[in-house]
Amino acid sequence: MTEQHINYQRVAKAIHYLSERQAAQPSLAELANHVGLSEFHLQRVFSEWAGISPKQFLQFLTKERAKQQLRKASVLEAALACGLSGSGRLHDLMIKAECMTPGEYRSLGAGLQIVYGIQASLFGYCLIASTQRGICKMAFFDDLGEEGAVLHELQQEWPAADLQRDQQAVAGVFTQVFSGRGDPSAQLRILLKGSEFQLKVWEALMAIPHGELCSYQQIAGAMGIPSSVRAVASAIARNHVAYLIPCHRVIRSTGEFSQYRWGAQRKQAMLVHEAAQTPI
Repeated sequence: MTEQHINYQRVAKAIHYLSERQAAQPSLAELANHVGLSEFHLQRVFSEWAGISPKQFLQFLTKERAKQQLRKASVLEAALACGLSGSGRLHDLMIKAECMTPGEYRSLGAGLQIVYGIQASLFGYCLIASTQRGICKMAFFDDLGEEGAVLHELQQEWPAADLQRDQQAVAGVFTQVFSGRGDPSAQLRILLKGSEFQLKVWEALMAIPHGELCSYQQIAGAMGIPSSVRAVASAIARNHVAYLIPCHRVIRSTGEFSQYRWGAQRKQAMLVHEAAQTPI
């Protein structure tokens, strides 16, 4: 287990405590006591990992800030209008999305070789599965005891594919995903498998800029289907490529952070990490 992963676990515990007790505005001393670190050590670990202090994160959690972000509906609409979905520059990383054909979708991955690996990442343990055409799955989990369930999910999604564990083969992908932003020469490819509607929703998600938030209603509206909020939410929940397809940037229109396939606590960690990296 890397120091980065250990610090994520500490910060995640702190995030959960602050989220549960937001209204009470807990002090640094209370938070440090809960996490089991000194105030100085917690302040340093939290700030190094998230880029902001625990107090600043508590301010970030307020609904008022989230609601301010949600007023920027034009951000997503403009991004979609400029054609950022599909094969263009989708968000901070250069990502090229390729969709499986209907025939390939029905074949359940027959003839496809998938290599996968698991590594301690910035947001907990991370499984990445990749083909010659790009990443086909990315998932997060907290404990190595959950590895079997994550692998079973991969097998269920690609039942006819040839799955092989190869840590070395995907090491470069891990590095590329988590090494930071802004390298235009390092293009990531993802391979999407879903219905036509799901693919459109996932492409819309990739148009949400780094550090921005959108509501389910705004996604549906920007796609021209304002009455299909539930269908959009269902498609978002079926996203197989965490983080790169940023479904964590979608919250409720009330400003509340809704549930997340890989854990609401992890979603908050991702959002605060991005907010700290985004210029005001």
